[in-house]
Amino acid sequence: MRFQIRITVSDERAGALRDDPVAQSCAPLHDVLSPHRAALICQYDAFAGYVKEAEQMGTDAYPLYEWTRQIIENPEKKAKYLRSFTVYVDGEQVYAKDTADSLEAALNSLVAQHPEAGIERVFRYDTNPANNPQPPQSSRPDGGEPG
Repeated sequence: MRFQIRITVSDERAGALRDDPVAQSCAPLHDVLSPHRAALICQYDAFAGYVKEAEQMGTDAYPLYEWTRQIIENPEKKAKYLRSFTVYVDGEQVYAKDTADSLEAALNSLVAQHPEAGIERVFRYDTNPANNPQPPQSSRPDGGEPG
């Protein structure tokens, strides 16, 4: 089983972190990320990159293209995902349980001890489909409505 950690940050912190994936501008956060060889990727930027790549390469090979495009074009959802960051470790978006445990504990401690870091929530996702959100209905063959 592999895991992913995501954080939600304040509007103020989000803008800075989009340009500073190792959080050098926020010493307490940088001190958590550095020993884990971790960096942050803004969910909105990842979605926008996916859409751009799909449009360049042909959307047929990108099953989440339509849903993802709708996300980045929806002002409310865009605002949400601009504040959401995935923690990558050694360039990977999913990692071993021990790494996820350590990161999650350190980030939760940071939330409690350093509110100035601007982290509002810490989330853990795992690669087991039964334990994490599934692709929206619109990306499934049954053609359901987007989430």
